[in-house]
Amino acid sequence: MNTTTQFKIDGMTCASCVGRVEKALHKVIGVTDVTVNLATDTATIQGTASHSELITAVIEAGYQVPVKVKQFGIGKMSCSSCVKRVEQALLKVTGMVSASVNLATEHVQVKTLSFVTDEQLAQAVTQAGYLFIPLNNDSVIKITSQHQPFYTKAWWPVLGAGLLTLPLVLPMLGMLFAQQWMLPPVWQWLLATPVQFYFGARFYRAGWGALKAGMGNMDLLVSIGTSAAYGLSLYLWWSFDSAHGMPHLYFESSSAVITLVLLGKYLEHKAKRRTTDALRALENLKPVEATVQRLGKWQKVAASSVQSGEKVKVIPGESVPVDGEILQGQSHLDEALISGESIPLSKKEGDIVTGGSLNLDGILEIRATNVGTESTLSKIIELVEQAQGAKAPVQAIVDKVSSIFIPVVLLVALTTLLVTGLVFDDWTNGILNAVAVLVIACPCALGLATPAAIMAGTGTAARLGVLVKDAVALEQAKKIDLVVFDKTGTLTQGKPVVNEMTVISGSEETVLQLAYSLQINSEHPLGKAVVEKALTKGTQALPVNEFQVVAGYGVKGNIADNLVLMGSSHWMQEVGVTLPTEQIKIAGASVSWLACQQQDQITLLGLFCFSDKLKSDALQAVKLLQQQGIKVAMLTGDNQASATSVATELQLDDFKAEVLPADKAKYIIQYQEQGYQVAMVGDGINDAPALAQADLGMAMASGTDVAVSAASFTLMRSKPSLVPTALIIARLTYRKIQQNLFWAFIFNAVGIPLAAFGYLDPIIAGAAMAFSSLFVVSNALLLQRWTLKEK
Repeated sequence: MNTTTQFKIDGMTCASCVGRVEKALHKVIGVTDVTVNLATDTATIQGTASHSELITAVIEAGYQVPVKVKQFGIGKMSCSSCVKRVEQALLKVTGMVSASVNLATEHVQVKTLSFVTDEQLAQAVTQAGYLFIPLNNDSVIKITSQHQPFYTKAWWPVLGAGLLTLPLVLPMLGMLFAQQWMLPPVWQWLLATPVQFYFGARFYRAGWGALKAGMGNMDLLVSIGTSAAYGLSLYLWWSFDSAHGMPHLYFESSSAVITLVLLGKYLEHKAKRRTTDALRALENLKPVEATVQRLGKWQKVAASSVQSGEKVKVIPGESVPVDGEILQGQSHLDEALISGESIPLSKKEGDIVTGGSLNLDGILEIRATNVGTESTLSKIIELVEQAQGAKAPVQAIVDKVSSIFIPVVLLVALTTLLVTGLVFDDWTNGILNAVAVLVIACPCALGLATPAAIMAGTGTAARLGVLVKDAVALEQAKKIDLVVFDKTGTLTQGKPVVNEMTVISGSEETVLQLAYSLQINSEHPLGKAVVEKALTKGTQALPVNEFQVVAGYGVKGNIADNLVLMGSSHWMQEVGVTLPTEQIKIAGASVSWLACQQQDQITLLGLFCFSDKLKSDALQAVKLLQQQGIKVAMLTGDNQASATSVATELQLDDFKAEVLPADKAKYIIQYQEQGYQVAMVGDGINDAPALAQADLGMAMASGTDVAVSAASFTLMRSKPSLVPTALIIARLTYRKIQQNLFWAFIFNAVGIPLAAFGYLDPIIAGAAMAFSSLFVVSNALLLQRWTLKEK
């Protein structure tokens, strides 16, 4: 059916943009008419194409569509069929781009056009038979839950059903000792009925909701199966001649199955909560109060009300409430849960502090910089939430299987009943076997297999200082066979010092003064090393006009009407300077030349040799990667000698020297053309094009710069050893996904035939079904115990 869709488009500037967008949208299958209005920046589309297809077409044309990303909770879900049902209900909302439900967290992440409201989303979820839970009401939920009556607690259905079921199943134990403990039929009925219709009411409600929506779920299977066993017992009791003793009833089967399923879901819920330990630990770091200077005095306020620029005081034992800069004081800060750094860091005046870190021993006064959603902690929590809520590509296969799973199971159960009843003339066993098929075939384990592993894996990664952007990145990481490092600041400390200054023309004072005057305006690490050396000598800077940074080469500017250049050997050779390389006295040093141009004549004035120490764990990182069968390469703008020295010390497999920042992406493409799956590790700024081009981008953050958009992994500490850690966690997580899916399929592939042929009692089937869900969650939780062990 043709529908009209309208949304805003960002980035259009002229009529040619309009034509480009219209052309792109017309190419989408199902679009019948397109009108783009430049004045309002809106596009109106007629046709049957989905919103996601239309938005993709706009983005591929080079423009953007404003999209809101939201998360909220879903209540009353029981299995992967519920996931499909919620997603389908949400996707019917006009303006919905995508909806991804995570069964393990019971959260859904939606992408919508700007006009979609929470009320519309809540209505869609409610009409599908589930609860819509706004996540910003967590605090209210926690407070009210403490005052709930016992019969609304999560453990009550398990305890109540268990107490009533115990007298029904004890006679089975008595049979082993030739004891007759069987209760009279009326007592069996009195015990089983509350279990079936009070404690088991949730299965009827949810199953009926699934039927109304034209879908099946776990609750439908359990309600049909246990009702069949309960109904069979009533029939046998009613039709039995009391003169012949006591009838064999199956009330214990229906009650035991319900009790076991309730117990399994309760234990599963407890286990699932453990998969979000890392996220809750981060949430708990958020300080509630802050001491802020307002109206000339210190006062306690809500941490969420602190404004950027305000002065905040933090005493020992308190958490830092916001990101900021230390104005006064010195202390040690524990940032273990934020960056994974276990050793407290010494901080002094002028240093940057991160909100959520614990102040250990000094009084600090800080100026708030990033507050609220812009703080480092908030961004980390957002990234972890997104990663834990995302679906791995393999989940698409599971979703397809789940969509046809319930109808197939119902068909198998019906076939079992009819074959056993009609062919073997044993309707009682036919019903029991069909019940066993319905009960054991719960798709819970299938739905939990992938999200439970992703949550545990990303949580473990976050604890160790690695933030994962999404589940797709995890899958890509397991394929990596070449890691390419940037050198400066990634493999090295990024704080070079001037080891040698050689004067070629003029005096030492003049050479240092000219170099200092140029580099005082530079942010490059080599420039800062020159400035530091000049300051120790008490050198005075000269005025510089027309200062310019020549990316990848160096800096230049006019000093006393002369053009002065300072930069790489490659640049000097390009401008026609013959370099006296024999003057370089330190082998493997980074070299920068100082030259002066008068009219058409360029004169070399001096050269500076720099050294930058390798990070203490750089060699360990390379060895760990190579032990995994991963080759290691390096790209650097440094000269060949310096690059060779580092590559030799680290035993790298390959390296490229004198690489311009703009050319790093080209080398990544070259490696990819050779058949490698490439991970690029850089600082996330100069290396952004290479990070984006690589199959996997890994950006090193300083602990405050975490939202590196070009990278799929963000390393919270500038330690190369986090790279092998990240890749190992990714591989282990994907291995857990594969293991869980294997066992989830095996439980059903083996269990359903056994049940159909009468080899599984309904009670055993119920226990096996509950165990399968608990097994996949527990298997995923093993990831939380992982630590890196060096070989």
